[in-house]
Amino acid sequence: MLKITAIGGYNEVGKNMTAVHVDEEIIILDMGLHLESYIRYTEEEDLINITRQELRKVGAIPDDTILKNKDKVSAIIPTHAHLDHVGAMIFMAEKYKAPIICTPYTNEVIRQISQDEKIELKNEIKVLNVNSTIKLSKNITIEFINMTHSTPQTVMVAIHTKYGIIIYANDFKLDNHPMLGKKPNYQRLEELGKEGVTCLICDSTRAERMEKTPSELVAKEMLRDVLLGVNSKGKAVIVTTFSSHIARLKSILEFGHKMNRKTVFLGRSLAKYIEAAENIDLVHFSKEAEIVKFGDKVRKRLKKISKEGADKYLLVVTGHQGEQKATLSRVAKGEFEFKFKPEDHVVFSCTVIPSEINIENRKALELELESKGIRIFKDIHTSGHASREDLRDLLNLVNPKHLIPAHGNDSMKSALASLAAEKGFKNIHIMHDGDTLTIQ
Repeated sequence: MLKITAIGGYNEVGKNMTAVHVDEEIIILDMGLHLESYIRYTEEEDLINITRQELRKVGAIPDDTILKNKDKVSAIIPTHAHLDHVGAMIFMAEKYKAPIICTPYTNEVIRQISQDEKIELKNEIKVLNVNSTIKLSKNITIEFINMTHSTPQTVMVAIHTKYGIIIYANDFKLDNHPMLGKKPNYQRLEELGKEGVTCLICDSTRAERMEKTPSELVAKEMLRDVLLGVNSKGKAVIVTTFSSHIARLKSILEFGHKMNRKTVFLGRSLAKYIEAAENIDLVHFSKEAEIVKFGDKVRKRLKKISKEGADKYLLVVTGHQGEQKATLSRVAKGEFEFKFKPEDHVVFSCTVIPSEINIENRKALELELESKGIRIFKDIHTSGHASREDLRDLLNLVNPKHLIPAHGNDSMKSALASLAAEKGFKNIHIMHDGDTLTIQ
């Protein structure tokens, strides 16, 4: 018997968690935070010292009480290192006597989170490289298929069973020109499609967008145009982006060299993700840039930069969504001895994640910056999620018998369902948190 239980991520974007039941065995895919609830409660993007009980109370972690027989869980498998996919792990995984199986980079991020929060992760972590397999039991083999996204070593997970193959595809984009790592493993996806994919569980976040999601190469050229193509002589230049977007940070560092400025990364979240990448020799930023992690050191460094002249530096800071306790908001509010001057540059190499708290925080931050005469450059970014035409390509490659749209609200899921119906797929299942689908 094959059953799929939607635990989190099927009502909205975030709090991702899915259980796949193969006879008596259960595989959990992702175990993430609902970031809007988390940020509203803590006012921070990064994890802080907070209890499981508090997180449950504010709806920031998945409700796994619907999952019975927790002792039957054979593995917990996060697809990548974003907090909406791994952030709940240090609070929830200990209830499951099962190993965590993930890529080297995701492993490093999980360990960093555990270390920062001073919460011992008791589960064994088994590291599996991209485009590799591991035999989980007599009846189940797990395969990691290389995929591109906005953080390194993202994978689609193929679960090989006697009932066919289940592919879990949250999150991904089809980027043929990635700035870090290899392009998607199209060949293997096509091979799996020919073998027979019983079910595809698929990211629907951008299914309403009638386009192909632009490559990270496009984002790099947008950054080039702003950082190198706009006169910043004598001005401070501050860039903020997703801390886990190592490829984007790599491009920013490259442009810092070309601007003849010293690049300084400021903030705990940035330091954590960079350290994780350096631990596996993915990048070596600390040889080329300065990385300042904690609040007191950030304060002292900004004071020194202000005295030396901010126009000698390219500052990369946390706070791209306007989080009130992040570095950028605190600089804007004058909490550090670093004063903005009229026509200094602030570059948002991101978009606003469309949740109420993010929209409110970013609007407040931008108004604060505008009041100081700052030049603001917004949306210097390309998404990490597949749009409609990428999703069409994936459906063509794997040709699943069953499709479950995931990672989105009803409108997003319906858009993917509509595309699949247009292509002639019959077994399309719109699920919500708490639902279980049995596939005969």
